[in-house]
Amino acid sequence: MPGEITYGRKKPVPACPNPLFLKWLTEWRDSAAEKGLKTQFVYQKAISSIKKYPLPLHSGKEAKILQNFGDSICKMLDDRLEKHYAECGSDAPIHTLPSSSSTHSKAQRQPKNPSPLTIPHELQPPEQESQDPSPSKKKKTGGKKQREYVPQRRSGGYAVLLTLYRETKSPSSRGYMTKAELQKEAQALCDKSFTLTDPNSKYTAWSSVSTLIQKELVIKTHSPARYSLTEKGLELAQKLEEAEDQARAKGFPKQVQTSSHEEEEQEETDSETNPCIHVEPVQCPPGQQLNVAYSYNVKNTSSVPPSVQYNHVPDFTLRPGDFNILLCVDFIETTGGAAHKKQDLVSELKRNGVNFDVRKLHIGDFLWVAQEKVQPVPGQLRIPQARELVLDYVVERKRMDDLCGSIIDGRFREQKFRLKRCGLRHPIYLVEDHGSAQHLSIPETTLQQAIVNTQVVDGFFIKRTKDVRESAAYLTIMTRYLQGIYSAQTVKEVFARQLMQISGVSGEKAAAILEKYSTPASLMSAYESCSSTEEKEKLLSSVKCGKLQRNLGPVLSKTISQLYCTKEPLS
Repeated sequence: MPGEITYGRKKPVPACPNPLFLKWLTEWRDSAAEKGLKTQFVYQKAISSIKKYPLPLHSGKEAKILQNFGDSICKMLDDRLEKHYAECGSDAPIHTLPSSSSTHSKAQRQPKNPSPLTIPHELQPPEQESQDPSPSKKKKTGGKKQREYVPQRRSGGYAVLLTLYRETKSPSSRGYMTKAELQKEAQALCDKSFTLTDPNSKYTAWSSVSTLIQKELVIKTHSPARYSLTEKGLELAQKLEEAEDQARAKGFPKQVQTSSHEEEEQEETDSETNPCIHVEPVQCPPGQQLNVAYSYNVKNTSSVPPSVQYNHVPDFTLRPGDFNILLCVDFIETTGGAAHKKQDLVSELKRNGVNFDVRKLHIGDFLWVAQEKVQPVPGQLRIPQARELVLDYVVERKRMDDLCGSIIDGRFREQKFRLKRCGLRHPIYLVEDHGSAQHLSIPETTLQQAIVNTQVVDGFFIKRTKDVRESAAYLTIMTRYLQGIYSAQTVKEVFARQLMQISGVSGEKAAAILEKYSTPASLMSAYESCSSTEEKEKLLSSVKCGKLQRNLGPVLSKTISQLYCTKEPLS
């Protein structure tokens, strides 16, 4: 239990030599902010300037020497100063805050109480905020503590602050970002869409930007709008970035987060009430890549409410025939920008009969999953949720103009780094020409060199297409290919594929062998029944193949016998 603090009367010390001017500017800024006027940012700049000025000012006209003080603000200060002299007298001081006589009279009218007011330590207000140190004033304002605004992790405000902060740290930073740039870059840091509203809601993640502007964390200027961080926003974003680095170093998953009714009103909780959670990675057997980025065991080191549970996804195996191959399309590929162009890809995939699902992807623009086939359970209203496993192929689609922009702002290198670290062994870059590249801000030779480096240096597979129709055709072919190699195959089909890997064994010859020995087990039994090695080598030589019914021959028969009968390594 923290000790109680006894308050006495203390004369407030002005924060700057011109506290009256500062007070009036602050009032005008707050009034403009309540009305949603952009002049609030003008007043904020003037406040920053007057706080840095070390000398006293005697009129608004003198303040014109300061930065961000124009004729309008100086005239407003002079008018307000005349009103102040009229109310308090011509000799009223302007370099100290006036002591309110009304406050003293109110204190005298109150019942006498010889004992000073005491309040708990955690409710103690900052000294610089208490302009009236009277007990009655402290009793009214000391009941609630003003807490610092901190956006929820992976919310819209959180993503915007981090994106703007990382932009300021970039060597090629312009000091601002447009709405389109901010939405695209911040999407990877947010669980909600910046362009699509949630079900039964009219808000998107972009709605939190208005809260950031009201909290004076972000400034919106120019038309088209440009967004940048204030000094206050820069400090908060730096703290969020440090917390993100610490969480990443400790291995926290990006998916684990707390819930909130209003992410814009999310406040920072004390460490005493926030349980510490340790997260340990779960080892998955080879070949069982889950559809989530990571799987985790979560252990609590403090008490957690029973309703809050963290369970990792258990390991499982999907057998051939128990799943369907599904193409997953990132929702960014279907929304934003020119809507008709975005929908062209979806229309082409539908026309080709491709089974696909539009969802948010944390890596790449397209990937394939093995989705479990589920059957309705008698007695249950809903069908059980299908489990999914991610296949080893991921596609990043780049139009030439998009490639140019990503090279300029550094996203190209970052995306390649993320693709390398995602764990999928076959990353593919789908480069779409999209007209001439001569009018772009980067020379065409530089773009071609970047594409070649991606293939030669980074080891990515590059697929060049002419337009969106060819891109959809390639995705269709890839889907059919994956459906073929992961389809349910019989032992006879696999045996035929195995035989055709031998040099000289065609489809007709493999079919002739399968007519006599339909499985590897039957062929091995025939070899075991042979009495000598020579007999094994000649076992298949008389098999009739093709329309002319020619013998398979001793050479191929010997090669096949060596493959299936040799126990030592083949030379």
